[in-house]
Amino acid sequence: MSRTSRIERKTTETQVAVEIELDGEGKADVHTGIPFFDHMLTLFCVHGRFDLSVTANGDLDVDFHHTVEDAGLVLGEAVSAALDNRAGIERYGFAVTPMDEALAQVAIDLSNRPYLVYNLPKALDCVGPFDAGLAKEFFRAFAVKGGMNLHVNVPYGENEHHVLESLFKSVGRALKQAVRTDTTRPGILSSKGTL
Repeated sequence: MSRTSRIERKTTETQVAVEIELDGEGKADVHTGIPFFDHMLTLFCVHGRFDLSVTANGDLDVDFHHTVEDAGLVLGEAVSAALDNRAGIERYGFAVTPMDEALAQVAIDLSNRPYLVYNLPKALDCVGPFDAGLAKEFFRAFAVKGGMNLHVNVPYGENEHHVLESLFKSVGRALKQAVRTDTTRPGILSSKGTL
């Protein structure tokens, strides 16, 4: 059974469409109008082995914020829709990913109780025209709409590009573990019987 979904969101600020295949090969087709953000979403996709298509048109002349946040909302909703009732998934995922001097640690619980913990070694500056602080807005939106408890910790790192690259790779890798199916346990991994 294919675990795919396609979600669209249209507002006066952005138009975002996301299609994801959770059991893919890492094929990315990402076009947000923000080259660095496209690069980060591609890394998320490749290292998570998801097939991902993202098309976003936003008010980039105002700021990148609306496009980045709305992409997080739609991607999170697409992941949640592809998981359906979340039966048979591992639920938890963890990844530690180095990128030169930076190290990212990510833990995910697909509990349907959204929460973001986001700890970086310093306030990040910009990577070219991309405000690195927008990554937090993206991950908050992604966690909320994805119904996930997402813990992001980067204990050290100096270069903004390296910090964010290790982070997006780690989130992809941890999510891949969490969405993995366990055929020996087809039910929902919760004492409550639901997620």
